[in-house]
Amino acid sequence: MNQASENSIAQNSPRDMNKTTNKLSYRGAFNLMVKRDLTIALRHKDDILNPLLFFVIVVTLFPLGIGPEASTLSRIAPGIIWVAALLSTLLSLDRLFKADHNDGSLEQMLLSPHPVFILVLAKITAHWLITGLPLIIVAPLLAVLLHFNEQSYSALMLTLLLGTPVLSLLGAIGVALTVGIKKGGVLLSLLVLPLYIPVLIFATSAIDTAALGLPYGGQLAIIAALFLGSLTLAPFAVGAALKVSTN
Repeated sequence: MNQASENSIAQNSPRDMNKTTNKLSYRGAFNLMVKRDLTIALRHKDDILNPLLFFVIVVTLFPLGIGPEASTLSRIAPGIIWVAALLSTLLSLDRLFKADHNDGSLEQMLLSPHPVFILVLAKITAHWLITGLPLIIVAPLLAVLLHFNEQSYSALMLTLLLGTPVLSLLGAIGVALTVGIKKGGVLLSLLVLPLYIPVLIFATSAIDTAALGLPYGGQLAIIAALFLGSLTLAPFAVGAALKVSTN
């Protein structure tokens, strides 16, 4: 498919959604937006590969820089994996609304008769499926390279499963605030990184606690609370920020 056809899909999908308002339920609008973003991402493979390759490169550089000593790598492995996942998510955030803003699709989405928070949540869900899910799949393989403690694998997977959606949800707020700013990457980092710190602290704490054979349910409960709070509030905050940024 040529570039003109791809641009047509990116621009017309929100308009098609407006035309079929009476036929689409909220779930239908959500599914349509997720399908649209996934289709566009699959036609631009770099949207999927770049964050994943960055994650792999960052993790593999640490054994080269620190040395192959198993005890040292095992001790710092949780922090390495989570910092790499955080930076990989941050790398991919700028694409969340930027392309739609440039081609006018974002304005069409905001004018849709469907609630903005549903469409925003759909775009964030698609972003997590494109960036967060591949990181979760690859992380256990890279953990072997870092001599990860065998008792910590379940904690690693659970923290990534609960924590990476929080990164996408909170990051979307920063993207929405900076979507109208050219070269707003530095500002986006300054806005988003402080919001990521609690997730990073409790995730690495849960993995370290699991390595000691101690219960880590408290840390998981806090991450789950962050996830539920972000899931409830972030789509409304993103919708409000988009309306301000596009005016």
